[in-house]
Amino acid sequence: MDITTIFGILLGVVCIVAAYVLDGGHFLALFSLTAAMIVFGGTIGAVSVGLTMEELKNVPKLFSIAFKEQQKFDVAELIQRLSGIADRARREGLLSLEQELPEIEDTFLRQGLQLIIDGTDPELTRNMLETEMFAVDERHRAGIGVFEAAGGYAPTMGIIGTVMGLVHVLGNLTDPSKLGPSIAVAFLATLYGIASANLMWLPIAAKLKNRSNREKMVKEMVMEGILSIQAGENPTIIREKLLSFLTPVERVKLVNRE
Repeated sequence: MDITTIFGILLGVVCIVAAYVLDGGHFLALFSLTAAMIVFGGTIGAVSVGLTMEELKNVPKLFSIAFKEQQKFDVAELIQRLSGIADRARREGLLSLEQELPEIEDTFLRQGLQLIIDGTDPELTRNMLETEMFAVDERHRAGIGVFEAAGGYAPTMGIIGTVMGLVHVLGNLTDPSKLGPSIAVAFLATLYGIASANLMWLPIAAKLKNRSNREKMVKEMVMEGILSIQAGENPTIIREKLLSFLTPVERVKLVNRE
């Protein structure tokens, strides 16, 4: 499990509830089944309207991506591998890289190497790799959009729930002693809507966007390495070019690791 996602959501919820209780509120007063049904059910329904059935089936997978620890990109190892491939291509020729293919697990890198081994035109190689990157990026955008949409709908559903609650309260004014508790329950829908948007939906979208940007950066690095190898550039120059994708801290770590 991804500790940061779980920790962040739990920390936010705990701090809000703890502050309410410390201020004299009752813990159980924050729970309302009807408010939860309106906010969460309404949000899911509104988001579903904008999705196809196939996209709707992928939502549980998107949740698992956000909450599951993903395989880390070892950028240092990637740079070393590309530098080694460049050195081999310079010494033995591009056709010798075919022996490298079985050892490469990354499909994008393997696809790029296969293109240059087959003698594909450099411009066509770039276009094909960029097309692959664009397709992946669009899939990621669609997934991120689901949670961003939920973050937009949830507060509105909360307001709808509150208005419905107030309508019910104003329609039953025979017992003034119950007005306070009834109004408080009505406003729970607004609380659920705003809290769920800012503690769950939008943060999950930000998490997915962060991972997508990181993956995109790695693919851009691979593409630059592939095109440089195809152009026959010096392995040292290629390595320095790939290092430019790293932050200063990551560069220092790479140097220390070597």
